[in-house]
Amino acid sequence: MADELPITITIAGRPYRLTIARDEEEIVRKAAKNIEAQISHYGHYKYSDKQDLLAMVALHFATSAINNESEVSFVTRSLSPTLTDLDKILTKVLED
Repeated sequence: MADELPITITIAGRPYRLTIARDEEEIVRKAAKNIEAQISHYGHYKYSDKQDLLAMVALHFATSAINNESEVSFVTRSLSPTLTDLDKILTKVLED
């Protein structure tokens, strides 16, 4: 397909060939770079096996995703109604 792009990323020293949508290239490359950064961080703990190292990196990103979901939920539940109320007040003031 015309809007797809073949790329190769390297994770833990191993190349992975992917075909992705052109508009996702930056995101995929950034994700691979973030994984490599976390591998470097956890590599200081001297894991004996790359699988253990990758498991710790996966755990890091999974916990980060869960924390982000919690923050989004907080914003949706707590802040959105308040912002909606403020918008109504400001709209009313600007109309008068």
